[in-house]
Amino acid sequence: GAFAHWINGATGATIPFSPNDNGGDLVETSFLMQGLLVARQYFNTADPAEVTLRNNINALWDGVEWNWYRKNAENILYWHWSPTAGWAINAQVRGWNEALITYVMGASSRTDAIPNIVYHNGWANNGAIRNNNSYYGYQLPLGPPNGGPMFFEHYSFLGINPTGLADTYANYQAQTTNHTKINYEYCKANPRNYFGYSESCWGLTASDIPDNGYNASEPNNDLGVIAPTAALSSFPYAPVESMKALKFFYYTLGDKLWGPNGFYDAFSLKDAWFAGSTLAIDQGPIIVMIENYRTGLIWNLFTSCPEVKDGMRNLGFTAPYL
Repeated sequence: GAFAHWINGATGATIPFSPNDNGGDLVETSFLMQGLLVARQYFNTADPAEVTLRNNINALWDGVEWNWYRKNAENILYWHWSPTAGWAINAQVRGWNEALITYVMGASSRTDAIPNIVYHNGWANNGAIRNNNSYYGYQLPLGPPNGGPMFFEHYSFLGINPTGLADTYANYQAQTTNHTKINYEYCKANPRNYFGYSESCWGLTASDIPDNGYNASEPNNDLGVIAPTAALSSFPYAPVESMKALKFFYYTLGDKLWGPNGFYDAFSLKDAWFAGSTLAIDQGPIIVMIENYRTGLIWNLFTSCPEVKDGMRNLGFTAPYL
């Protein structure tokens, strides 16, 4: 009823992400479905190839078993299920993090929609999702102190437009913008005195790090590694600050950071280290969010889906596009 975290692109077979993560991954599936629905809305002519594509997308979309991931009809969604280990990972999808889209997609399903109590009890933890403290002069409606890694405001909002979006827990335009500004102001203030941090060199999120590691960088877990995707996927939220970063990354760091597939994944000026990797989950949001900043294209396509409008309204969201 869901796709795995990793699959073999040629055969479709699951590639285990870890020993017990060898089956369905509901969060990764929701990212995929978000993108497929955007494609369905874009390819909207009577051309036979486009009709076939839409039919195939609808078959995949309608086949996801969202309610299965409530594990015995609990009022929360679970991240993983394994055909060999069952619910062994036992990871509840509870906010605030990158998985708002999982609840929106679950509520929007035409075949297996979750009831809104699952959103309120599970994702929002009956209101405990709220923060509302201020950091660097910006009030943060939701999430951990200082906001956490920037991907919290990217993956779900590739399709969901936060502009004017609100529910009982938050104004999402304030959430996305203020989290970005907190991340920027933290790097500018540079309380750990890392060489290279500045108003033009900022952005903490999950990325590769030196010595073949990986880290979800954020103000409370800062190793001195900047990931271009953090600032560049934030263009809709902080265009002036994001453009400063773009110009620094491209014109000052140049070919140390720019390669055949765009910006490399991360760098540390304090360690004189530049990644040689490009990760799709970091590259993709850069492209999508620059386009959302320029034209709103992906936002407009995703939110034009009638089932998404219904699902979001059923969860209690309000927005000009709903």
